[in-house]
Amino acid sequence: MNIFESFKMAISSILSNKMRSFLTMLGIIIGISSVITIVSLGNGGKSYIADQFAKMGSNTVNLNVDSSKVEQISDYFTLEDVKQIKNKVATAKYVSATVVQKGTARTDTKTNTANVTGVNTDYSLISNVEIVYGRFLNDREVEEGKAVAVIDQTSAKALFGTDDAVGKSFKIGPVASSKSATVVGVSKASSMFSGEGGPPSRNGDSTPTLVTVPVTFLKTLYPIDFNITTLSITSSSQETSVQTGNDALKIVQAKHANKTSDLYKATNSASMLDSINQVLGIFTTFLSAVAAISLLVGGIGVMNIMLVSVTERTKEIGIRKAIGATTNAILLQFLTESVILSLIGGLIGLILGIVSAQIIGSFANIIPSVSILVVVEVIFFSSAVGIFFGIYPARKAARLNPIDALRYE
Repeated sequence: MNIFESFKMAISSILSNKMRSFLTMLGIIIGISSVITIVSLGNGGKSYIADQFAKMGSNTVNLNVDSSKVEQISDYFTLEDVKQIKNKVATAKYVSATVVQKGTARTDTKTNTANVTGVNTDYSLISNVEIVYGRFLNDREVEEGKAVAVIDQTSAKALFGTDDAVGKSFKIGPVASSKSATVVGVSKASSMFSGEGGPPSRNGDSTPTLVTVPVTFLKTLYPIDFNITTLSITSSSQETSVQTGNDALKIVQAKHANKTSDLYKATNSASMLDSINQVLGIFTTFLSAVAAISLLVGGIGVMNIMLVSVTERTKEIGIRKAIGATTNAILLQFLTESVILSLIGGLIGLILGIVSAQIIGSFANIIPSVSILVVVEVIFFSSAVGIFFGIYPARKAARLNPIDALRYE
């Protein structure tokens, strides 16, 4: 008997017991679909995070002050530090101080809570701010502390009822001492920094208004609480980002007389991305391993059904061996049936896993990713399960004594 005949007999046996065959494959289907869903969403999540980091710049370095270790006001960064780093660190392409404060944004008819971010002109290049109306802050406005602002589209719509709010004025800052500012630009709304979950406004809107102003203007709004805890730096290339961070760190440590302390820390975006991907990879592998337990259960189910099939077809095996079928032919017949059962279950599980990943991904705003390698692995693994759990029943059938098999009722 050749492999083609074994294949036809296996298909015939499976189709003659459709419900039993389906129940046998169910464990394989559940296991494969679970693993595919988890791996697809895990890969999609990695791609999403990588895209967000790419938008911020993978060669970005952040210098941070550990506020818990600050002993005096002079420990915080200054605007002079920004100039020193830009002038002395050859690989530093863009440098910006970033200060974020809570406040309110008010027009004649609306009052919303606000996240007010003070920056300089380099910030738009570091964070890839996309302006849809007007422009970003310029050097003169930052130098002179002009009362100007850039807001995102969502905030513009909420405050002014229109996306194009360029030229409109509103009051920004602490409730008791807010100042009027003019909108010079409207940026594209960012889903990653939408500010969801902030305190409600007086009009019931739970999303704070996102406002970017010159860091020098922010200093006049919050003269007491103005502490620069973060400096963002874009290196000339990803390869030099670590060196850029170290060089910048040496400058601020020397300037603030903190050479031996760990008050300041440089964080590289690329290393952060690697760490996040590593954690996500471990988590995905762990969940996949848990889901794969059902494959073991499914494999045992295949073995059980194949043993039942051998028992049911004992007389058939005896007849075939009596007319000349070899031990290897019987072994091949039952092993082929076991592999086909597992393979069909694996393919159904693959399809269900992809569909499930797409459905879940649509709710989580993640695009699942299934590689050709994963598909090949599913086919290989399903076949391996069929061979592993089918070999014992197949050998049992092949070793039956033809005389005893013919007498079996």
